[in-house]
Amino acid sequence: MIRAIELTKRYGDVLAVDRLNLEVKGGEVFGFLGPNGAGKTTTINMLACLIRPTSGTALICGYDIGKEPRKVKAITGLMPETPRLYETLTGRQFVEFVSSLYGVDEKEASRKMEELFEMFELTDAADELIKSYSHGMRKKLLFISLIVQNPRVLFLDEPTSGMDPRAARSVKEILSKLAREGRTIFMTTHILEIAERMCDRIGIIDKGRLIAVGTLDELRELAQEADLEEIFLKLTG
Repeated sequence: MIRAIELTKRYGDVLAVDRLNLEVKGGEVFGFLGPNGAGKTTTINMLACLIRPTSGTALICGYDIGKEPRKVKAITGLMPETPRLYETLTGRQFVEFVSSLYGVDEKEASRKMEELFEMFELTDAADELIKSYSHGMRKKLLFISLIVQNPRVLFLDEPTSGMDPRAARSVKEILSKLAREGRTIFMTTHILEIAERMCDRIGIIDKGRLIAVGTLDELRELAQEADLEEIFLKLTG
């Protein structure tokens, strides 16, 4: 579902992502970990066709991110760490707008939207302008719009940051369900407990380079540590 081939991004003299080679399978929850500035967000933005790589490429469901960005965007969904939304729309209008862009059936989109509004306790605020939403409410709304969009591949950058515990738990449950249905989840998180509990495999990037990838047991063997926090600290120095 995701295959990065020598994927590289340079900003002037700064090598943000250095020849990344990686494969993520369908139905897999893949955790992408690394220190601040390691290249996680840059990698996601390249895979989601928001920025062009300096060299190398990636295939998403067989589509080349450099040659077929529209096809990639049609089957993927992105949730950035910082939600930037149309503040003069209501929450309901925003989700309806996103679902219409992706050609989701109107009745199905409405049914799923109302279900998710209730789950994330946004029903009472659904017809309020987004500019009145708190950061946590905006994160919930962005996640709802992503799920209603119904993508085959989901890119999530710190999806639960800023959310209350109940909402964060709902996010984890929904992502696990989508993975069981065959969707691919590629997510970054600084909450190692989430990575440990949710992810089938974990990749660790540091200073732009992928330094380790595997199941938790494989990383334990590599680092000779039992706890993911200790594994992370040891491998990233």
